[in-house]
Amino acid sequence: MSDALMSTYARLPVTFEKGEGCWLWDTEGKRYLDCLSGIAVCNLGHAHPAVAKALCEQAQTLVHTSNLYGIAKQSALGEKLTALAGMDKVFFSNSGAEANEAAIKLARLHGHKKGIDNPTVIVMEQSFHGRTLATLSATGNRKVQAGFEPLVKGFLRAPYNDLEAIENIAKHHPEVVAILVEPVQGEGGVRVPEESYLQALQVLCHKHGWLLMVDEIQTGMGRTGKPFAFQHHDVQPDVITLAKGLGNGVPIGACLARGEAAALFQPGNHGSTFGGNPLACAAALTVVETMTETAIHERAEELGLRLLTAFELALGEQEYVEDIRGLGLMIGIELDRPCGALVGMALERGLLINVTAGNTIRLLPPLVMSDDEADQMMHELCALIADFIAKDNKK
Repeated sequence: MSDALMSTYARLPVTFEKGEGCWLWDTEGKRYLDCLSGIAVCNLGHAHPAVAKALCEQAQTLVHTSNLYGIAKQSALGEKLTALAGMDKVFFSNSGAEANEAAIKLARLHGHKKGIDNPTVIVMEQSFHGRTLATLSATGNRKVQAGFEPLVKGFLRAPYNDLEAIENIAKHHPEVVAILVEPVQGEGGVRVPEESYLQALQVLCHKHGWLLMVDEIQTGMGRTGKPFAFQHHDVQPDVITLAKGLGNGVPIGACLARGEAAALFQPGNHGSTFGGNPLACAAALTVVETMTETAIHERAEELGLRLLTAFELALGEQEYVEDIRGLGLMIGIELDRPCGALVGMALERGLLINVTAGNTIRLLPPLVMSDDEADQMMHELCALIADFIAKDNKK
């Protein structure tokens, strides 16, 4: 790795130069099964023909103009996304953190409009919302906050999947204006809440005049078996944030809003130089069209259930496995010990995985994964876990 790069990443000793579908090839020609999708980004797999074609055609026509002018593909993408999500308006950014920044700003505008001087957003423990100062302050992980104090004020934290804690906050904090929540916690260990959780949060928000803001950055674009994870529940958020899978690798984020929240931003309140430019929107528009035309989210739901069943049969009775959970193609296997070493072991065997929350193997494979590829992933990972446990027990 180059010494010219800041040491912000503990990079693995590999560099990829080609991808196709669920596979990546490194500079030495070794092939790897990608079970991470660039952290839930390449939902349509690598080098998807339709996305590649859209990018090439757009790059030969117009890459960027800025939001001082109309952008046709941005308008088309906005119309498709709002219709798909049941929302009214959208603001385009470059990343998930920026999308969440927009949501936080909407919450503060909402609060000031109600005459609240210090508008506060309820966020969850073990959450992850980004690494800008505001979004890392909202994140429920002390590790990403350390060293960057003073943090941004205006956040109150509650345990995830704990409605009583939210109700207690409501009783004692009249300055609350919104809840920001992930429908499934990804970085927090693939935590899936109780089925009634989001509905109950929506009821509380309506009761108190809060905005329900759902962070779909990792869960959106078909990942969990629906276009958006909140659609597994009988809820309709006031604000939704997207990124990751929206561009299939091309940086783009989106903050969608409806009702009163959709009318909060006025000219001059917010902006982005690159957000929603023609190139990014060409990619995202193709992703949305491909997802809806092929109903690939339904494939994610089917394959996710198949994999959860297979992992449960193979690992469920092992004493070192604490839990196997997931939704669609967002799967977590929690072990009874730290297991970060598995990432390097898997790399050696041509398998790309991730460990989050210290002890949870996180799988986020491309939604285009075949049954045979899924079987290969499952069998190789189970063997890898057994080898890791055997080595760890000998220490």
